[in-house]
Parts: sequence; C-alpha cells; structure tokens
Amino acid sequence: MKTTANKFRIAAGLLVILPGILFSQKVNIPYEQKVKTHHEVPEDPYLAPPAVRMTSTPARYESSGFTMVQVNVDINQQNILGDAANEPSLTINPQNPDFIAMGWRQFDNVNSNFRQAGFGYSINGGQTWTFPGVIDEGTFRSDPVLDSDGEGNFYYNSLTSNNNIYTCKVFKSNNGGNSWDEGVNARGGDKQWMTIDRSGGLGDGNIYSSWTSYYSSCYPEFFTRSTDGGGFFENCLEIPGNPYWGTLTVGPDGELYVAGSGDWGGLVVAKSTTAQLQGSTPGWDFVTTVDLDGYITSQLPVNPVGLLGQANIDVDRSEGPGHGNVYVLASVSRYEGDPGDVMFAKSIDGGLTFDLPVRINDDESTSNYQWFGTMSVAPNGRIDAVWLDTREAGASVYNSALYYSHSEDQGETWSTNEKLSDIFDPSLGYPQQDKMGDYFDMESSNTSAHLAWANTLNGEEDVYYSVITPVFSDIPEGETDTRFSVTCNPNPVTNQATIRYQIPVASKVRLSLWSVYGKEILPLIDRNMPAGGYAVTLDASTLAAGYYLCRMEAGNTVRTIGVVKVN
Repeated sequence: MKTTANKFRIAAGLLVILPGILFSQKVNIPYEQKVKTHHEVPEDPYLAPPAVRMTSTPARYESSGFTMVQVNVDINQQNILGDAANEPSLTINPQNPDFIAMGWRQFDNVNSNFRQAGFGYSINGGQTWTFPGVIDEGTFRSDPVLDSDGEGNFYYNSLTSNNNIYTCKVFKSNNGGNSWDEGVNARGGDKQWMTIDRSGGLGDGNIYSSWTSYYSSCYPEFFTRSTDGGGFFENCLEIPGNPYWGTLTVGPDGELYVAGSGDWGGLVVAKSTTAQLQGSTPGWDFVTTVDLDGYITSQLPVNPVGLLGQANIDVDRSEGPGHGNVYVLASVSRYEGDPGDVMFAKSIDGGLTFDLPVRINDDESTSNYQWFGTMSVAPNGRIDAVWLDTREAGASVYNSALYYSHSEDQGETWSTNEKLSDIFDPSLGYPQQDKMGDYFDMESSNTSAHLAWANTLNGEEDVYYSVITPVFSDIPEGETDTRFSVTCNPNPVTNQATIRYQIPVASKVRLSLWSVYGKEILPLIDRNMPAGGYAVTLDASTLAAGYYLCRMEAGNTVRTIGVVKVN
C-alpha cells in the first residue's frame, strides 16, 4: 500500500508541471455545461410576499447526536409559508460561540426567483433564531458566504448581477449579525467564496476571495484580498489552474489554499505562502491536480439547474499527528458512471501531492446520488463530512436524507455512515428556479460539527442550523479498553449515573457535561491523572429533562457520548 501511495505521489508531483496530460483524457465536460449554463442571472421581477403571512409549525429535531433548528422563522419561531430559502452559509464568533450568524438566498415569494441576501442570528448557541429580513433590501443578491475574524467581527460576501456585470460586496457586522454596514466593493464574480485568516500570524485578519473567472468583474482575473479588515479590496489577480466552484482555507502558518474544478479536467489546488504578506503582490507557490476519480458537475436531475456540490478544502490545525495535512472533499460524478459519490483525498506535504482518493459514502450502489458533500476540520483534527443521499429514495428516485461520517485518524478510516434526517423531496417549493442552491456550509468545534443546510421537510425550501456530535458506543461495564474511552451507566439517567473513563497514558483530563448545542453545563473532573480506569458519580437531579453530552478531553484526545436524563 505504501509503495502504491509513493508511486502516486511521484506521479502527482509531475502534474504540478504537466497538469493536463492525465486527467483531461478521462472526461470531456462540455464547455456550455461547465460555464455558460451555470451562473446567477436576474430573471423575474421582485414579487412581494402576501399581505397576510400564514405560518406553520417548523420541522425540528433534537437527539443526543443531532439537532435541527429552522433559521428563517418569524418572531414566534414559526415557519413562514409561501417563501423560500436555500444555499446557506454560517459563521460562529470564535470569542463567544453563543453568537452565530447565517446568510442565505432569500425568496420572499415562491412565485418569483428574485432573490436577496437573507440573514439571521442567534445569541444562544443556535437554540433559537432571529430573522430580521435581508441585507440591501430590493437588490438582487446571491451566493452568500459568511466568515469571521479572530476578534469576532462577522463578514457577509454577496454577489449581485446587473446586465451581465458581476460584482460583490462584503458587509460587516460587529454585533453578532444583528445589523450590517453598507458594504464594501469586493471586486468579485459568480460563485465567489471567502475565507479569513485567523492563524495569529503575519496575515491574521486578511480576507481572501476568489470566484469563477468566466463571470468576473475583472476578467480574466478572479482573486482579491483585503489586508485592512474589509475596508478595501485590492486589484484582482489570476490563480494558476483556474479553480472554480470551490472554496478557500488558511493553514496554521497563514498559508492560503484555493480548491476548485479546473480547466484541466480534474480538481486543482493552488497554494500561496506570500498572500499573508501585506504590501506585496501575492504569488503562488504551485498548483496541483487532485484526482477524486470523478469531476464536479451541474444540471443533474437531483438538482436540475444547480451544482452536484462544490470542492471543499480544509487543513488540520491541531497539534496532533495530522498537523498541516491538507484535505479535499467533493461530490463528484465518477469516471466509471456513478452519478454522484463523496470522494476525499489528503496531502501530507502541504498540498504538493495528494494520496489516492477514498469514497466516504459506504453504499455499494452505482446509481444513487450523494450530493452537496461538505467537509470541515475540528481544532483537534477530527474531520467531519455530510452530504445528501438518495440511497433510501425508493421509487421516488431523488428523495434525499442528510448523512454524516467522520474520521479521527487523518482520513485513514471513516465512521459508518449515519442517516441523520428524515427523507425529503428536494424538488418541493422550487422558487421558479429548479434547485436547492449549490452548497451547504459547515464549521467544526472539538465536540461537534455546526452545519448550515437546506431541506424541504416543511413542504418548501427552508434553511436550518444543525449540531452533529459524534457519539461513541459504550463499553460494557467491567471490560477494559487500551484506548481512551468514556461510558455512562445507566443510560438513560433518572437521578444518578456512574461515568467510567479509561486513559491509557498519563494525561490532563477534563470531564464535563455539555448541552447538545455545544455549551458546557456541568464540569466533573479537571486535573492531571495517571493512566488507568476511573469512575465519577453524575448527579442529574438538578438538570432539566432532555439530552446532554458527556465529553472527556485527555491530552489531544476527545471522547463524547450521549447522556439522556428523563423525568
């Protein structure tokens, strides 16, 4: 296996010099499909909502491992009938995770595809949401992307199109997304993405954005940055390999990575270590082709005028064994005919070469769609992945559910796929545009993955905030484990329970109870401990009925199980 991987690294290294030779022979994606037929165009005029808004009880779900809360709700947390919302993005205040903002494409009336920059915010960790309306009311806006700087300021990048002229503005909020400024011209173009440097290094606070070069305000260039906190965005630059339909991320040393579908037929990753340097023009270290054994595409029946998904890139910023690893994930149509699989590849040399691709979805069918694949990496190095999956659609063919998998060993192995949501029909409530958008967005903490996504469980398109927590199976009482482990017995809990935990090496141990929304509720243990097995009593008599998470931190390891208290 290592010999094969090494041979692949050598071959992939040659692609830095001769990128088009191999992958361009595998598939010839029509130019019209790649470019001309997929961009944001104002078509319908704005159509106001009905004078009297009807509401319904929103779809909501809560368990020990998964919560789902609707974001585009009225003041009473009720679903608003007759509108639509899709293509959400989120950001969480790194200084205070109780403050979260989401943005999405807001359609005030489902009978018009005129869309605006919808937004909502939460001040209690996503348990409830306020939906004030839209940024820049009355302006056609699409492709929302949110991020935050290290000080907790939120930024909202939004595209507009006027007479085939594509431009973006970046709006800023210093109050957790409650209100936004007038926005700054951010150059831009169709399918833009944005990331902000929070590395603490020379480029800390820099804002980077790239987009599709074919629909650019500064063609043929399609990249810009701001080095003053979004006050001004510099003149555009080109990126080698022409990545589009993808994302950006910043590594632990301030290095910038851009991923996307490329003109060479596969996926490409471009890296810059100089983009962080203020006062100089960013340069690009190299561009690498990444083989995912397939290609990103659009206009498939599961999302007729949208993407199958976009290229996700993220970096391991932990101090563990994966430090600096670069990961790429995307839903792709396979070269051998499968219409959609979630494929993953990793690089252990800073993005210069990538290992052979791995399929994350574990179904064996070659006819199901696994679409909108989305990935994020936690500060402790855990890799989270979600996607929509048609494996249980039956005769309905395209009906989908949300699925999840994660890896704790740098992508070498992945947890069994877990179905999180009920099945829904993605075509319900199309707002005169036959798609659910083009992407989801996710951000991972050490305990959970925080997801902005869309579904039609209300019978229409709406956007949701979900918390996904990897839940580990209990080890039977009396058995030992050479790994780090934590168990709770009994479970469910009525009044008291015994929490047992095993640490194979001396470690600083912190054991505590958390809410399913990622907030610590009750600390239990916080001290250095030698290797061994231990037990502590959990007094649940003062806790409200519901689901909780028992979380153990030991060194660089985190273990979480669901703990249920019942009346």
